[in-house]
Amino acid sequence: MFTVMGVNNQTFLFSSSCRRDGEPPLIKGWIPIIGKALEFGKDAHKFLEKHKEKYGDVFTVQIAGKYMTFIMDPLLYPNIIKHGRQLDFHEFSNRVAPFTFGYPPVTGKYPGLREEIRRSFHLLQGDGLIALTESMMGNLMLVFRQDHLAERPGEEGSWKSGNIYQFCFTVLFEATFLTLYGKPPAARRHSGMGVLREDFIKFDKMFPLLIAQIPIWLLGRTKAIRENLIRCFLPHRMSIWSNKSQFIRRRSEVFDQYDTLRDFDKAAHHFAILWASLGNTVPATFWTMYYLVSHPEALEVVRQEIHDVLRTNGVEFSRDRDVTISRELLDKLLYLESSINESLRLSSASMNIRVAQEDFDLQLDSERSVPVRKGDIIALYPQSMHLDPEIYEEPQTFQFDRYTQDSKKKTDFYKDGEKLKYYLMPFGSGSSKCPGRYFAINEIKQFLCLLLLYFDLQLEEGQTRATVDSSRAGLGILLPTTDIRFRYRLRVNQD
Repeated sequence: MFTVMGVNNQTFLFSSSCRRDGEPPLIKGWIPIIGKALEFGKDAHKFLEKHKEKYGDVFTVQIAGKYMTFIMDPLLYPNIIKHGRQLDFHEFSNRVAPFTFGYPPVTGKYPGLREEIRRSFHLLQGDGLIALTESMMGNLMLVFRQDHLAERPGEEGSWKSGNIYQFCFTVLFEATFLTLYGKPPAARRHSGMGVLREDFIKFDKMFPLLIAQIPIWLLGRTKAIRENLIRCFLPHRMSIWSNKSQFIRRRSEVFDQYDTLRDFDKAAHHFAILWASLGNTVPATFWTMYYLVSHPEALEVVRQEIHDVLRTNGVEFSRDRDVTISRELLDKLLYLESSINESLRLSSASMNIRVAQEDFDLQLDSERSVPVRKGDIIALYPQSMHLDPEIYEEPQTFQFDRYTQDSKKKTDFYKDGEKLKYYLMPFGSGSSKCPGRYFAINEIKQFLCLLLLYFDLQLEEGQTRATVDSSRAGLGILLPTTDIRFRYRLRVNQD
């Protein structure tokens, strides 16, 4: 998913002046500067819910030297999100993304570059998404066909074992790479993909610390690993790859317009897109696959839906032939989409932040407002909404059809008897909403369609259920604390 969906709990270091009348309750820690950072980082959801019960829906927390005002009532979200001019997300992203991915800030000596980069993201939507979806389908089939669908003599119908997260990551990493950046000359797949994956995993483990702006020289070999990843995208290497996406071609054209932008800097931008396209998509795919496989009845409903949609639309399926599922057909898979949304609800821990650009009174509702000073941080933490039992019955339980009603998408969710405008927010909000969210959801749908069409799936016995690792709270989709073992085998053809 193409943007960092939130912010780590150590990103900005703002000093505080004296509190003023009308400002929300302030929660400080015993240790100066650190404040409540350690308690917040240990379990952000529990921390915020505890203080919401004590202080109400609006309060300020001192975290790592800054003061963050949390808006906990989802009915107030629209009033925060609409202040796009006064409450800006880009101050955060413009500062932290260059630091994390190793390219220079896009402002200053590169006039117009930031705007051109933003415009390029439109190619991930509309007609651009149709071409991306078609390409991704072909590349997923390529990886599945060569790595998992071929059976050696004597293996017919036998079970194979694997780890769910590793399986998702390996398939999606290569298929996404091929879809965005293209193929090598005279080959269908890039060599050295395994080494690239391993370096990506090592970098990804350090990602929260980089987002927190911990100097990279304190993080062991992370700088060398990042440089290895960036060099994969140097222009002289990418120039010989064919079938690049229009999105990457356009970005390359934009970078070439700036003579002062070094080849290494251009490559670093391309690497950032690789991380953005996988960093949250892979764990989101893991959780959906895990929940479906651990709920066999739900899995069978979704599998049957896929077969029914293909059959109704004249698409014949056989495990011996590649299948193509268009974007139009993907949009008809209501139970699959609901399963994905339910998995996102249970695993997403993004934080939507805004930095005040001026002093003003933030109107929360018709009766309440709070004074906001330039530089203040306003934060929404949607996980509290996603796990609210008033909004979602049995919120800790996976219900694959939670977002369907009468064979349609369900969009009516309520708080205090009032319909929520925002009820599911794994992709951010407003101007910071992930521009690649449609591509990401399509990737997950395509991967799961192929998985359910071609394979029988079971969890291996003797395992505890998967739990979320909260160390990335605030940054998007949480990873599992441990991988989960599963078994898979080719299915016989189904009518």
